[in-house]
Amino acid sequence: MTALTPSTPVKPLPDAALELLHDAVRGDVIVPGDPAYDEARRVYNALHDRRPAVVVRAVDAGDVIAAVRAARDHALPLAVRGGSHAVAGYGTCDDGLVIDLSRMRSVRVDPVTRTARAEGGCTWGDFNHATHAFGLATTGGVVSTTGIAGLTLGGGMGHLSRRYGLSCDNLVSADVVTAEGALVTCGAERHPDLFWALRGGGGNYGVVTSFAYRLHPVDDVLGGLALYPLDGDVVRRWRDMNADAPEELNTILVLLLGPEVPFLPERWHGRPVCAAVTCFSGPAEEDTKVRARLSELGPVIGEFVERMPYPVVNTLFDEDLPPGLYHYWKGNFSRELTDGAIDVHMTYGATIPSMESDTALFPIDGACHRTGAEDTAFAYRDAFFSAAFGASYTDPADTARNIAWTRAYDRDLRPHTEEAGYINFMDTDDQDRVRANYRQNYDRLRAVKRRYDPENLFRINHNIAP
Repeated sequence: MTALTPSTPVKPLPDAALELLHDAVRGDVIVPGDPAYDEARRVYNALHDRRPAVVVRAVDAGDVIAAVRAARDHALPLAVRGGSHAVAGYGTCDDGLVIDLSRMRSVRVDPVTRTARAEGGCTWGDFNHATHAFGLATTGGVVSTTGIAGLTLGGGMGHLSRRYGLSCDNLVSADVVTAEGALVTCGAERHPDLFWALRGGGGNYGVVTSFAYRLHPVDDVLGGLALYPLDGDVVRRWRDMNADAPEELNTILVLLLGPEVPFLPERWHGRPVCAAVTCFSGPAEEDTKVRARLSELGPVIGEFVERMPYPVVNTLFDEDLPPGLYHYWKGNFSRELTDGAIDVHMTYGATIPSMESDTALFPIDGACHRTGAEDTAFAYRDAFFSAAFGASYTDPADTARNIAWTRAYDRDLRPHTEEAGYINFMDTDDQDRVRANYRQNYDRLRAVKRRYDPENLFRINHNIAP
């Protein structure tokens, strides 16, 4: 976790290798001392202050191929950065090569086949903007600046999960640069083993330069949040509501400090509260029933729930989670949200350490359960909830206190949850949970790893060693 200081020397890439890389890459090749270096090495989570030997801002698959070959040929640590949101900081490294896909953000929508192909540097904001023009969408994240790549490769939970499954369930093909520096297209018929592994197996298998997704008719939704006092009964009623809610209704329950927003009375600002973050993609004539369900969760102390374009619901937390914060998170799966687990959430919900910190309880039932546990690498198809919790903060001096709070929360919650957690919510010290995360799929994932990356070039991730 220790951040390197700006004075830490960087092991440079040999001049001959750097010259070859410059010749082979159309995008930017950035090294220490370049004016753009400090900006180029920065990632979303400020806790990870790394100093790579070179950053390649790729503009096409050819650039990615050249960068992968350079890392392989010179035995450099290799990090791959899409949207940069990886809480574990895997989008950067020390003394190695970073492939930054942020200049590769085009999206092409085919409204006839209801598919979209998006480059690996796209964010969900990019993707939703393009698909919404056609009244279409697929399951994406809950913050628009999140990259499509990391979210999808880890599984992909979001506002449409209960209705249309995880992001990885909607993936129909992918273009991948392998450790050999070859570009392969995988799908159900071509390289099906690689396609299977990408859907939940993380960044272990190559650099995905483009993703093709299945789209669904989603235009305006009933979205927003309703706020309640922090109370275990609110959580229990939310749990029970999910059991019989239509799949078009997705609510994420968040424990947080009352935000300074006009629809929440000032006396609740900064006090522990619950928020039901809602996305109802069903017909508008059913909105009244949804509002009634939300009002039954508890006394509503503030509410902003309106009809809005689907892309807007994906931006509701953008201002609260800008780049440059410090983050330390944990995550767990559970088949049931027990009263014991709720008691733990209440204890730590009452001591949330900062305005930026929260706990989010995601429902992962409905359509998520219609894909088998071995149909994709995402193994926890019997889980009904996924918890993401931890500290986000602005002052690095608070790091030790925030990490201690998060670890204590995780320790006390473990008796009430499954052994593993969603890899996109796991931090750098969770490598010992990787096997448990993939359960019965782990050995198969290792076999695919041995085929496509036998030397473990792609190891800066929640690693599946060959």
